[in-house]
Amino acid sequence: MSTLPSAVRPAPPRPRSPELRPAADEFRPAETPVPHLPRPASRTLGAAGFDRAVAWLSPADRRMLWLYLLTRISLWITAHGARWLFPRGSDVRDSGPVLAPFQQWDANHYLHIARDGYFPANAGPWTDGWDNREAFFPGFPLLLRAVHVVVPSWTAAGLLISLVAGAVAVLALSRIARAYVPEDTDGRRTALFFLLSPCAVFLAVGYTEALFLAFALPAWLAAQRHRWALACTLTALATTVRVSGLFLAAAIAVLFVLSVRARRDWRGVAWLALPALPPLAYSWYLHTHTGDWMAWKHAQERGWYRDFHTPWEAWSNTWNAAFEGVHTTGYAAMFQAELAAMVVGLALVALLVRNRRWPEAVYVALSLWALGTSYWYVSIPRATLLWWPLWMGLAAVSLRRPWFRTVYLCVAAPVSALVGLAFLTGRWAG
Repeated sequence: MSTLPSAVRPAPPRPRSPELRPAADEFRPAETPVPHLPRPASRTLGAAGFDRAVAWLSPADRRMLWLYLLTRISLWITAHGARWLFPRGSDVRDSGPVLAPFQQWDANHYLHIARDGYFPANAGPWTDGWDNREAFFPGFPLLLRAVHVVVPSWTAAGLLISLVAGAVAVLALSRIARAYVPEDTDGRRTALFFLLSPCAVFLAVGYTEALFLAFALPAWLAAQRHRWALACTLTALATTVRVSGLFLAAAIAVLFVLSVRARRDWRGVAWLALPALPPLAYSWYLHTHTGDWMAWKHAQERGWYRDFHTPWEAWSNTWNAAFEGVHTTGYAAMFQAELAAMVVGLALVALLVRNRRWPEAVYVALSLWALGTSYWYVSIPRATLLWWPLWMGLAAVSLRRPWFRTVYLCVAAPVSALVGLAFLTGRWAG
């Protein structure tokens, strides 16, 4: 979903990689035993539970968490500096609240939904100035409201959700990478490319990307091990967060069909319907309030111009917005990033098809179709965070061509810093 609210969003102008290889027994923690030291009798139950959790993590997992924590610290330092160095207004003498840089754009939509609900005081699409909040799926706002019970600050609650969910996502991604890119023995290279990607800031703020991946990547792990009940349950949770969960469900369905062809085992087929239930329930909820089964889709059309256009129309409109001087330089740069991300996505799909990675190709292709058939492109750079084959593919390329990692880091690190500053200072619009 775009982070650009309708009040300030530019209106449309008037008419005038290498092969990814799965391993046989993937996703299993390293078998090196972790020694259990004697514990004093006074150890509390909570401390014992923590010890068991740490013991479950392999050394590679712990290295991933350290890398993840270091990138979070880097982002928090950037946010602190942004408050002081880039204040809003030339005469500002107060840096503002510590967490203010994180409460930007879509984070405000999630806060309003969690605090006030979808239709506060009988307001809705029939109300002037409506913010089209029903375009956002309920998973993140519901969890935000639950965490707010124990964390008084709404912003801090959203950051905590993303912090924990991001850690789960990074661990799952590193385990997937160990199976598909065996040379990346601990998945650290894949995780590094992911955490320093141009839009990585959205994994740390109160957005849905981290929470979605915390469900989607473990779901993929479970599906690879043919644990269909767990995979579909996690995918159903992902569909409460983003409509992209349905694309994941389609990929898992393709994976199931491929496994049936090889194993002739149809057990678990009924679970494939489970991910469709949360979107159906949400559509029913919206229908009871608006009389419209597709109210969330129509809200996207009103607020973000996501009505259907052919792919070539969408490309043309985005190109004009990026290079024809229609918008200010900030918005033009946003549209240029959208075009670049679309090219990357198309190349990724082509590579996946070439390597016959059909489930992943379906997942990325459906995402591109959904994002590439609006009036113009919106939020494709952020969507790259959800394309886990991309980060494994880049890691695989860097292992075969060592210079590639240097090039990637030299390009991605400053771009990531610029996007982070743009978001934290309220100037990001994509």
